[in-house]
Amino acid sequence: MNLVRYHRWLAVGLLVMLLASVFLVLILPLITSGLEYRDQKTDLLFRLQRQQKIAARKDSVAQNLETIKTQFQEQAYFSNRSTEALVSADLQEIAKTAVTDAGGQLTSTQGLPGKMENGFNRVAVRVRMTANTETLRNVLHTFAISVPILIVDQLDITPIRGNGRSRPVANKNEANSNSQLNVSFQVVSFMRSAAP
Repeated sequence: MNLVRYHRWLAVGLLVMLLASVFLVLILPLITSGLEYRDQKTDLLFRLQRQQKIAARKDSVAQNLETIKTQFQEQAYFSNRSTEALVSADLQEIAKTAVTDAGGQLTSTQGLPGKMENGFNRVAVRVRMTANTETLRNVLHTFAISVPILIVDQLDITPIRGNGRSRPVANKNEANSNSQLNVSFQVVSFMRSAAP
């Protein structure tokens, strides 16, 4: 009877070992794979929802972009002329008006060849003038606030040497503001390049 009981326990032990090995070999990898697939599914669902939200905003983003483009066109930051020659002529006229209105003396203006920069035509005019510091400040202020945008580039200022005979000056600030200067600079404007 002891032998029968021993065989039973041995059979039960073998059965448990067989079931445990089947569990470890077949079922545990299936459970592990299932958990990994569930995590991947959750991650993919999150990505899908995020992409759907982005796709749903596509129309509003496109509409906002068109509104911004329209506003940018209306602000007239760039010259609306069709050729570099016309832009150069406008720049020369703006420079002449700015210098004479500020009380300076325009020596010369010269149109310079245009260059392409970042999809825009850069048009420049070299300006030479004689002025005092207050006049120069007024001219530069005129360029700074103008529309279309004007940029002052390559500014060169040299004092005009006197003839040795000068009247006495009450204070140093008056001498600095009244001294005449030779000023040379470029006024730069941009125009959109023609579409190919």
